[in-house]
Amino acid sequence: MTDPVTGPDDRCHVEPGGPALTLDLGDLTLTKVSVGPTDNNAYIIAAPQGPVVLVDCAAEADRLTEVLGDRTVGVIVTTHQHPDHVRVLTEMAQRTGAALVCGTPDREAIRRRTGSGPDGRWDGDVIRCGDLELGVIGLVGHTPGSITLVVTPDHGPVHLLTGDAIFPGGLGRTTSPEDFATLFEDAAGKVFDRFGDDTMIHPGHGDSTTVGRERPHLGEWRARGW
Repeated sequence: MTDPVTGPDDRCHVEPGGPALTLDLGDLTLTKVSVGPTDNNAYIIAAPQGPVVLVDCAAEADRLTEVLGDRTVGVIVTTHQHPDHVRVLTEMAQRTGAALVCGTPDREAIRRRTGSGPDGRWDGDVIRCGDLELGVIGLVGHTPGSITLVVTPDHGPVHLLTGDAIFPGGLGRTTSPEDFATLFEDAAGKVFDRFGDDTMIHPGHGDSTTVGRERPHLGEWRARGW
């Protein structure tokens, strides 16, 4: 494994109401912006040409539209069904005409909550949008259908958009020991056993981190149950 990325830049800090942060990944860019009253991160994944992918239409449709600029949105991905991640999903879908995608087990809940009907993707699926190909990992426990997106540039580390499943310092909230156990086993097996230490983790709220920074603490997470 490679050494974990360390230093101030890999936390990718953005402030609510503050400017967006764009990472140059070589053949791709990844833009992160905080929106809404609960410091939700929305993300834009873009190739040099063609439509972009917008992840989590959490709030502030006008601000998301401003950050997008004149770029065409081909796909909107929702990482999971919780209300704070879909506040402006329907509005952004109407503004952009983009296809909608979410984790298959969360489809019906999102449809009921927003009136929108996203297509479902799950473990091992690929989301294609122009020149972009994003892997999909299902991490069950925070919700039944939470998905993590795998962004793989031609050069440099992999970037994971984990929604509310994995954060710096622990896993996302679960409501039972059984849900925590499921989420822990999914995160350990599908993320920490699979990806190198330099892999970036970009969560649905707050700062980013790396697999290498979090890996030594998995035993602590399991012992405390959150």
